[in-house]
Amino acid sequence: MVVEVAEGRGRLRRWWSIWVVGGVDHDAVLRQITEDSGWSGRYAFLIVISAAISLLGLLMPSVAVLIGAMLLSPLMMPIIGLGFGIATVDTSEMRRAATALVAGALIAVALSVVCVTLSPIQTITSEIAGRTRPTLFDLLVALLSAVAGAYALIRGRGGTVVGVAIAIALMPPLVVVGFGIATLNWTVFAGSLLLFVTNAITIALTAALVARCYGFGSHLSPQHTGWQLILFFVGLGLLSIPLGAALRQIAFEAVAQRQVRETISARFSDASRLGQLDIDYSARPIRIRAVVLTPRLDPSADRVLAADLRQRLARPIDVHVDQLRVAPENTSVEAAQIARANSTTVRDNERQQRAVADLALIAGVTPQSVAADAAARTLKVTASPLPGLPMAGYRALEDRANQALPQWTVNLVPPDEATLPALRIASGVIDDEALRLSAWASARRGLPLAVSGGTLAQREAVARGIQDRDGQATVGPAAGLLRLAWPVSASAAPQQESAN
Repeated sequence: MVVEVAEGRGRLRRWWSIWVVGGVDHDAVLRQITEDSGWSGRYAFLIVISAAISLLGLLMPSVAVLIGAMLLSPLMMPIIGLGFGIATVDTSEMRRAATALVAGALIAVALSVVCVTLSPIQTITSEIAGRTRPTLFDLLVALLSAVAGAYALIRGRGGTVVGVAIAIALMPPLVVVGFGIATLNWTVFAGSLLLFVTNAITIALTAALVARCYGFGSHLSPQHTGWQLILFFVGLGLLSIPLGAALRQIAFEAVAQRQVRETISARFSDASRLGQLDIDYSARPIRIRAVVLTPRLDPSADRVLAADLRQRLARPIDVHVDQLRVAPENTSVEAAQIARANSTTVRDNERQQRAVADLALIAGVTPQSVAADAAARTLKVTASPLPGLPMAGYRALEDRANQALPQWTVNLVPPDEATLPALRIASGVIDDEALRLSAWASARRGLPLAVSGGTLAQREAVARGIQDRDGQATVGPAAGLLRLAWPVSASAAPQQESAN
């Protein structure tokens, strides 16, 4: 029996060597990979163009534009070249391909950072969000696509490479990395970087394995082959750990969403309606907030639902249900009114959540730091300190937020560390811009500015100028140069002196 198995393996090996490996022009394939996997002016040009198109596709967002960027992106060839270098243990080819890959990635990220910084639109779109939570499925897509790509290159099936480029989508994750850096959103940065690294490593290792199957590196010893197999399985195994955890979390959230809806609906009568449901999975315990329209209030609902959901989800749960009492009649007209109110409430809440998330992104804080007044349509947040940014910079951030959120009035409060504007007096006229910025800072913080130094007439003129621009100011003592300062009790932060 053992002899028959060995003979069968030998026949299969001879068939593969003659009819599969023997039909491949190894030298021609390696020449093509060498030509396309290194650094060149054409490669750099395509990197810039594809990165710019990817950024536009992500911000619009437009799947069609992103597909165009994927087709133009030249990043796949250096990765394939790296894989063939691993297969043949060609250190020169590995070095060339890795250099081109790293340089191209850095150019794409840098270009994205610059463009996003200058762009008035810095909203996380659906296409951007879709590239921040890679899972095990992304690894499988990269693996299968790499098999198809390596096969297409070896067998000269050029048309297949087009589909592979779309499936792998190497450039968009890199551009999202730059978006995360520009907006200081490290969740977006880390997720998109993990997606790109997953794609790059999986493609390179899979291409190396396919190349060995087609006879590349036939001069290598069995020890080399063993190390290559170890590298392949260890590399993919390490990547599978965070990706598998992410997939498990996404699956848990999908199941939890359904179970929470079912549990809340089952607690109330059939005449009740679940109007709104918000679940914060990142909170510990998991925070659930719901609105229920019901003809009969249930005082024990929160306690019972929390116990039931803790048992179902096997996680600590914090539940609060706002119960809105409605008339018990279940006429069609009233049902329609409830449905419309329910739909309007959900839409308004979704708009508010998006607005809060966008403002938090602009201000560099968490969404929980944003205060929202839905009735007055106002949002208020204290900006995160940015070293070296003057008061005019924080005013510009507020203007940008108001432009990005036209349905809301945004009040951005400058942090304690913000530098007060310098007071300059030319020909007896005080700098109007400095007075305007000072009044804005005073109004946003709700604190008066103390004007000291200079002459009494100058201090009074500065105080009146700030008050006339809706700010608050008091006349302080004459001590040195003319300056502005916050009240000592308002903040422990050092006060900024402004001299004429």
